[in-house]
Amino acid sequence: MNDIYPVILSGGSGTRLWPLSRSMYPKQFIRFFSSQNGSFLSAALTRLRQASGFKAPILLCNNDHRFLIREEVERLGIDPLAIVLEPVARNTAPAIAVAALVALEASPKAILAVMPSDHVVKDDTLFADAVKRAADVAATGRLVLFGIKPTEPHTGYGYIKQGRPLAGFDGRAFTVESFAEKPDRATAEAYLAAGDRSWNSGIFVLNARTFLDEIERLHPEILHAARAALAGAKEDLGFLRLDKNGFAAAPNISVDYAVMEKTEAAAVLPLDVGWNDVGSWSSLWDIAPRDDVGNFVKGEAVLEDTSDCFIHSEKAIVSTIGVKDLVIVDTPDALLVADKSRTQDVSKIVQRLRQSNRKEQEQHLRNYRPWGYFETLNIGPRFQVKLLHVKPGGVLSMQMHHHRSEHWVVVQGTARVVIGEREQLVRENESVYIVATQWHRLENPGKVPVEIIEVQIGSYLGEDDILRTDDIYHRAPEETK
Repeated sequence: MNDIYPVILSGGSGTRLWPLSRSMYPKQFIRFFSSQNGSFLSAALTRLRQASGFKAPILLCNNDHRFLIREEVERLGIDPLAIVLEPVARNTAPAIAVAALVALEASPKAILAVMPSDHVVKDDTLFADAVKRAADVAATGRLVLFGIKPTEPHTGYGYIKQGRPLAGFDGRAFTVESFAEKPDRATAEAYLAAGDRSWNSGIFVLNARTFLDEIERLHPEILHAARAALAGAKEDLGFLRLDKNGFAAAPNISVDYAVMEKTEAAAVLPLDVGWNDVGSWSSLWDIAPRDDVGNFVKGEAVLEDTSDCFIHSEKAIVSTIGVKDLVIVDTPDALLVADKSRTQDVSKIVQRLRQSNRKEQEQHLRNYRPWGYFETLNIGPRFQVKLLHVKPGGVLSMQMHHHRSEHWVVVQGTARVVIGEREQLVRENESVYIVATQWHRLENPGKVPVEIIEVQIGSYLGEDDILRTDDIYHRAPEETK
């Protein structure tokens, strides 16, 4: 039996699904259709279960998302082999090289099942079976890609041309004759008509030793950087924090460019499991539950003569008259209205927001923290009102603000509050006042969430007005609260 290690890549920012997906809370963590549906990440984590013969997963993410990852694995009762923190973005080739080194430490015969954290697979059982078949191919020294049969002349995917069948695999595995990058419309239509190419799913099943050998042959600097990053890595609250200087020495390059398009060891297996990479609002509409005229609606909406639309509203009621093929996404601080055929261009809006230093591309009004979250309710000259939600056992850092005072009113639960040398329990409908420059800490010692209305008053209310002396989550100074 093969030692198959799921490797889940969770470093993306999902810019084409803005305004729901933002850099500090990207699409892999969002429950798009209902609160009962899990996130894309939770689906990826449970797709290849240890109970089905797979090894403990390896997750790779950036520092900003580490506690979101931890919350998901704990909620699912999963004990990963490692949660690896990438100190800088270096694309998929260096990340997979690190994962291969980690897996080989656990097993000299390791096979990697590399999956993005934000893809959709409708049939998990068929997918697990396909991964096991691909692992049999990978065990012979192959690097396997999954190919998806095209259903349209899509210009957003790379294409794989299938070669001859591999001996011993009953016509289910093939060599790779060639790769083609994202084509123009005419080329994509020609590929579809020819019927000899498949979409590159971005899911790989790799012989870990073969992969590292090919990395060393094709891009030795990647392997050198991965080894240096691991040699200098440190354990931090259960995370494996890669050495920044070591990892930063790797080139920013995808596994496709670095290895798969150059190696002679590549193989392709056709995959038919209801795959979707959910790369845009239109692709999300493709898999969404829709009414009899093609509309998906989440939230309050009144539709008149409206069809084939994707509508998501978190607070306001959305009303439409005489429209078709629109995406309407309304959040408390941002509204997107787009033609469904142009949703690949949403990333251009995000880029413009980033260039203008707009916070809407980075954060929602609700900001997640390892202790829970805070949500901005109102803001004006010299005041700001927030809701603090502190989960059981959550502890904010011991901190002080230079430019603002704070009033806390407990609306749910019982909080333990430290102000200066004084410690007290503050119960529902009780309040405390914190003067600027006073050291203070908030903790939830109970078994139910604590919710607090925080009123800030002062000359500067930015989240960077904080001095921290003690933090159980080992956060850097720039990570506020």
